[in-house]
Amino acid sequence: MSDFVNLLGRIMVAILFLGGAVQKVFDPAPVMEMITSLGLPANLVWAVAAFNLVAALSLIVGPGVRSWAIVLAGYCIFTSYFHWQLRADPWQVTIVVKNWAIAGGLLILAAQGPGRLTVFGRRRKDGPDFSG
Repeated sequence: MSDFVNLLGRIMVAILFLGGAVQKVFDPAPVMEMITSLGLPANLVWAVAAFNLVAALSLIVGPGVRSWAIVLAGYCIFTSYFHWQLRADPWQVTIVVKNWAIAGGLLILAAQGPGRLTVFGRRRKDGPDFSG
């Protein structure tokens, strides 16, 4: 059962990043506005959308889950900075807190690994071993 719960958790986290990719592709203007207000190029939105898509699919199918979980945890923490710059809006502060919680869950996934339910059908050592 723990492998099924692991897979379900990976899918649920991946849906968040898939949704982010879809949102950026079909309505890039809000993200472009946010990143340009911070002095970054608007076209960065396309690289971020592609990153979100690849990372989400990797969490679901299993290759490099530990590595992707660490990268995504860093991404969540890093992007919190941009939302914190808009902290006059209480919703942006909520996003920061959620990003840190998601990062924590991703670090747990990095420590535990993907379990046996991956496209590969067997446990793989696919990244750093944090088992202690």
